[in-house]
This record gives sequence, C-alpha cells and structure tokens, in this order.
Amino acid sequence: MVNSSSVGALPDLWELTAQKFGDIIALRDPHAKPEVRLTYVELYRQIRQFAAGLQALGVKSGAKIALFADNSPRWFIADQAAMMAGAANAVRSSQADSEELLYILKDSDSSSLIIEDLDTLGRLKSDIANLGLDVVILLSDEAIEPEEGFKIINFPQLMQKGANHDFEPVQQTSETLATLIYTSGTTGRPKGVMLTHGNLLHQVNELDTIIHAQPGEIALSILPTWHSYERAAEYFLLSWGITQIYTSIRFFKDDLQRFKPHFMIAVPRLWDSLYEAIQKNFRQKSSFQQKLIRFFLSFSEKYILLKRIADDLSLDNLAASSLQRFIAKVQSVCLAPIHALGGVMVYHKIRLATGGRIKAVISGGGSLAKHLENFYEIVGVPILVGYGLTETSPVTNARTLQRNLRGSSGRPIPQTEIQIVDPESRKILPSGKRGLVLIRGPQVMKGYYKKPEATAKAIDSEGWFDSGDLGWMTPMGDLVLTGRAKDTIVLTNGENIEPQPIEDACIRSQFIDQMMLVGQDEKFLGALIVPNLDVLQRWSDSQQLGLTFPQDASSSTATADEVLNDPKVVQLFRQELKEQVKNRPGYRLDDQIKVFQLILEPFSQENGMMTQTLKIKRPIVTERYRAIIDRMFEKS
Repeated sequence: MVNSSSVGALPDLWELTAQKFGDIIALRDPHAKPEVRLTYVELYRQIRQFAAGLQALGVKSGAKIALFADNSPRWFIADQAAMMAGAANAVRSSQADSEELLYILKDSDSSSLIIEDLDTLGRLKSDIANLGLDVVILLSDEAIEPEEGFKIINFPQLMQKGANHDFEPVQQTSETLATLIYTSGTTGRPKGVMLTHGNLLHQVNELDTIIHAQPGEIALSILPTWHSYERAAEYFLLSWGITQIYTSIRFFKDDLQRFKPHFMIAVPRLWDSLYEAIQKNFRQKSSFQQKLIRFFLSFSEKYILLKRIADDLSLDNLAASSLQRFIAKVQSVCLAPIHALGGVMVYHKIRLATGGRIKAVISGGGSLAKHLENFYEIVGVPILVGYGLTETSPVTNARTLQRNLRGSSGRPIPQTEIQIVDPESRKILPSGKRGLVLIRGPQVMKGYYKKPEATAKAIDSEGWFDSGDLGWMTPMGDLVLTGRAKDTIVLTNGENIEPQPIEDACIRSQFIDQMMLVGQDEKFLGALIVPNLDVLQRWSDSQQLGLTFPQDASSSTATADEVLNDPKVVQLFRQELKEQVKNRPGYRLDDQIKVFQLILEPFSQENGMMTQTLKIKRPIVTERYRAIIDRMFEKS
C-alpha cells in the first residue's frame, strides 16, 4: 500500500501509486471494444492529462461538474481528473431517469457536464441548452456536431487539449468538497451528500483493518462505480496496487472463472443469484448425486454452527459458557472429517466456479440472509459483511476474517464511534438493547448540499449522524442491525415488526424469488410475493397438476390469476411461509404471515420499485399494489 496518511487530497494518491506500482495493470475492461488496459503509470498520466484539459477549457477550482456515466476506466479518469482540477463532481448513472439527471444537474450548480455518450446527451439536450453550461464532454469517441447553447467535445479532443496545456496544481485540503452523491432514497427528492477529500481518504487509510491486498491481485468490479460503496472500495484497493477488472451481470459468472478474482465488492442480491445458479446445477444432478450433496451440506451445516459456538462467534449463543463451548468444540471435531470429505467431493467444485482464489468478498448494501451466510461458509467462500451509508462515505463497520460474526455488521472501523439510543428520548442504551444507530467519525459527510435544515436534522450539534437504522451492540462491540426505523410495521396490537429479517428468512424458500411484507395498522402481517416460476413449474409437473405458469408480467391477467390462485399453489406457499418464519431465530406469534398475494412483475430498478443498490422502495411498491393489499386484508 502507498503511504496515503500524508496525502491532502484524494487525487494525490495516483502519483504515488504510479511511482510504486509502475507497470502493473491498474484498470482493465475486457469487454470494451477494443479491450482497455491501463498500467498505474498510464492511469496517472491520463488523469493528469484530463485534468489539464479541463483547466484548458476554463474549469476553475471550486467548480461543480456533473458526471453522468457508468462503469469504465474513462469514468475513473474523469472522476479523479475533476477532483485533481479542484472541482467537485456530482455523479449519477447515465441510465437514470432523465428528470432525475436534470434535477441533479441544476441542483448541484454544475457549470460543466461529462456524459456517457450521444444517446444519453440526446435525452437531455433540449433541456440543457439554456442552462448556460460551459462545456459538455463526451466520454465516447463519437463524432459530434456543434450545438446551440453549449460547447461540446469528445474524449480524444479533451485529451488532446490536455496534452497541449500545462497542468497547474491546485491546493486542496481534507475539508475541500470532493463529490456530491445524490441519494437514491425510497421517498422524496434526492439530496446531494457532500463528501470531502478527508471523508474519502479516511476510507482509503482505514479499510486495511478489514482486508489486505497484494500488488497485482485481481478485484472484479460489478457495482455502479459512481456509488459511494463501490467508489470507496476502488480507491482503497487501487491504493494497494491491485488490478481492477470491470464486469457486468451478463459476464459475471464467466468472468469469475476467467479472471479468478481475489476480491469482490457486491450486494446480497448478487450472492443470492449465484447461490440460485449453484442450486439449479445441483437439481440437474442424478438422484444419487443430489442425495450425496444434501448429506454433506446437512452435516457441514451442523459442523459450522458448532464451530461458531466453540470459537465464540455464534450470534445466537453469545452467552454460552466455557463448558458449552468446550462441548461444541468436541462435537465439531467429530464432524470435521465429514465436512473435509464434503470439501473434496463437492465444495471445491463450487469454489472453482468462483475462480478458486477468493481471499475475501465484501457484502454490503443490505443484510445477507442466514442461509447464504451458512452456505458460503460451508463451501469455503469467505464473505465479510460491512455497514454504512452514502452519508458516511460509506463504511463505518465491517467484519474481518479474524472476527467474522455471522449475522452482525462487525465492529466499527478505526476513528468511528457507534451509539445505540432510544428513538424517542435519545438516551444511550446499554449493550444488547435495540435502538437507533448513531454514527460519529471522520467519514461522516459535510452535510446535504444547499439543505441546512436537512443537515441539522441528520447531524446533531455533537456530530452524531442519525442513520435511521435500528440495531444493537454485542458485548464485544459488534453491530447487529434489525431493520430501518421508518420501515417498521406497527400492527393494531401495538407490536412493532421489522420486515427485513422475516423477508430474509422467507426468501430461503426455493419457491420465493422476492417478497415484501405489508400490514401497517392491520391485525396481522401480509406479503406480496414474486414467485420463482421455473421452480414452481417443476413442482407442478412433479405433482401432475397440469398447471402452466405464466413466464412474465405481460401474460394474460385472467390466466395468471387462475393458476397463481389455484388452491394447491396457495397451500404450498402458505406452508412455505409458515415453515420459514417459524424456523427463524427470535420467532414470535406476531411474525406469522396470514395473508399473501403472488405477483408476476419482479421488483426492479427499471420499473422504479428498487433503488440503485437493489433495496425495495417500500412506499412505491405499497402505492403500486394498494388495491391488492387492501383486498388481501378485506378477505381476512
């Protein structure tokens, strides 16, 4: 790792990495045409050249530049060049809704725009002609025509300007604004989160308490590169001299085996998708092979659960005595040979499907379901869960290989304080008591751009940031999240239900693809369920029911309603929900899901029902299915 402790601004890192890692490939995009490979020396040279080009165009220190583009080496170059030139960038995906992009462009007071390509510009062109932009820069090589209302150049032209202009270094401090990231929250207009160079450098300097990398090791990048989670990880890993390879959902599974990554940053949905693909492969095996796999998985699950107790890493057994841990250790030793045999016969093949070299996977952006935690631990793929928000740059807590307490979000990273307080009184709660999670540290944002009232509401006079999350702390300082304060469902009996843990338990069922709990101000819980239609069809065929399930949301409504509400199908899902909910830790009677409705259209970013980080927009989904939800409870 380069010595970044004395660096004043984030872009200063790249000269240091060029000196230390030289000809090691920093960024590689194997799917670009032609393929892109940039060494650390070339990366620094292009960042500086792009920054010089911006200065040649008149971009001044303190300016705002909107950056609407997606994962690519050129995105990274533009991001760091804007900062190197002394500007702060306002970032968003080029795939975002045009109205949202225009809102960010105006709200951020951006004087220039860096954009993906002509197609993206075409969606905005008529609206930005009168905004008085100094220049629009395409990250593509496309030929361009002069436009009325603004100057436009493409990437090669900008780089040529930079080659002919001497870069003038800009003095920046840790307090200098580096970027505006607009929250893709579940309600309301996006707010511009102001992150400083000090906020971002805190992540670079302190994430080595979670993982260590070696120069030339591979990191596979799949999350939106403009998002705070992926950005912090990229800045950190590149400071260690890794090679970052860009992939996508389309190429992900092939790239795992092709490039054999050592590290990956991802969200739970990705690991769930990979798990489903593995399970699908299992189901294609012979009957004998399936029984053998189930045998090993069953014994291995017992083994890892006992080993967790023995190592004092079982969230469900934190109060276990020395005797109980000793007994668990003896029992785990007895099961170890079977687990080892399973590794030889089954699990190593799964690891090969992930490339076989993974040192650590970081999962964030939501809780990881218990069955996924167990499965990946069994097969030997180390997943470390972290926690944070855009407003905290983002990482505040993370598990480590040395203390991987499953079910938790880990301990605070250095210089970070966590407080659990009563949501109403704000009185500090003792260890083990659930309350509102407050955060204080160098990574907490400067505030919301041009929104002092929202800033004052989020950060109190002592610097504590209100996360809006509910959780509790173990005696050893691990943070355990239990849900969002605003996501809490309050039943008419006064019971508060946190939907996320129940949803995580239910999607363990092979028949359930997605699910959202409902029931605010009702007597009991209900659910909207997106079924796994492939699995459901195989079940129907095995039962000889003669049902043909629709394959997408455009299928005939009458046909869909008929088969999805078939009594045998309804009974199947009722039984699945009952089993999954009752078998989860901390089960209460109020957790029972008494009504539900199967729906065909998955929750997605495209239909506006999920955020960019793949979280369900509960208010949006509730409003979309309001009539169905009302009918569910009226029938009961």
